[in-house]
Amino acid sequence: MFKIHILLLITFLLSCKSSIKSHEQSESNEADQVEIEHVIIDKVGLIQTPDNYERQTIEPNSFADYLRNLPLKTENNIVYLFDGTKKFNQSAQYKVVKMDVGDTDLQQCADAVMRLRAEYLYEQQNFEDIHFNFTSGDKAKWIDYAEGFRPNITGNHVSWAKTSSKNYSYSNFRKYMDLVFNYAGTYSLNKELKKVNNPLDIKAGDVFIQGGFPGHAIIVLDIAIHKGTGEKIFMLAQSYMPAQEIHVLVNPNDEGYSPWYKLRENEDLLTPEWTFRQSDLKSF
Repeated sequence: MFKIHILLLITFLLSCKSSIKSHEQSESNEADQVEIEHVIIDKVGLIQTPDNYERQTIEPNSFADYLRNLPLKTENNIVYLFDGTKKFNQSAQYKVVKMDVGDTDLQQCADAVMRLRAEYLYEQQNFEDIHFNFTSGDKAKWIDYAEGFRPNITGNHVSWAKTSSKNYSYSNFRKYMDLVFNYAGTYSLNKELKKVNNPLDIKAGDVFIQGGFPGHAIIVLDIAIHKGTGEKIFMLAQSYMPAQEIHVLVNPNDEGYSPWYKLRENEDLLTPEWTFRQSDLKSF
């Protein structure tokens, strides 16, 4: 009888230990879940992909890598205009990129695309590749501006003369970008970019653009691929008119995938504030 009591006691203790372990594991799993659910999304690469999709492999220090690591605002999700007022339409953004917009009405749609491209090249110190065309067709090179050359613009005629000292600082780079924003736009950028013949080849850094007065341009921020089918989905970002903070766009047509988009055969790309044709896809 004594042996039976001992055996029952051991069984009870083992059962309790198992129960305690199970409870602790459950609490641990719940804590992990809470931690996952409250991850602060402070860059594009932390925006969750839909089930069965994974982000496309990209090269370190590439333009795609720069875009994936763009910082996002965490303190609020409001898009502000250049003058500090709130954009009237606050329903287009999924997240807001943490980057200044300047204090003048310059950095609009195509300007934001050029800004992101130039910021990446400046960060890489690839100064030779920072250049954009004015609406007149004249090329404005950062390296010339940094060396002190300034444009003399008369109508559609542009000439450059050295009137300043050499300055490769970031503050001078921003002055160069404001100059570009003044004299370039969707019309010039559309001519400058290269057409993507097959939209299924879409990649981060590509641009949907319609050149005009006005036109519109949005940039592809990131790509994810379905693990089974290989189907691509993508995220988009824009600025708009008046000049405003760059923001990741919601997908107004498919809330289940938002902010991700997919290209469907023979269908236009509908974004919150503009509709593009698939043939509008271009690349740098």
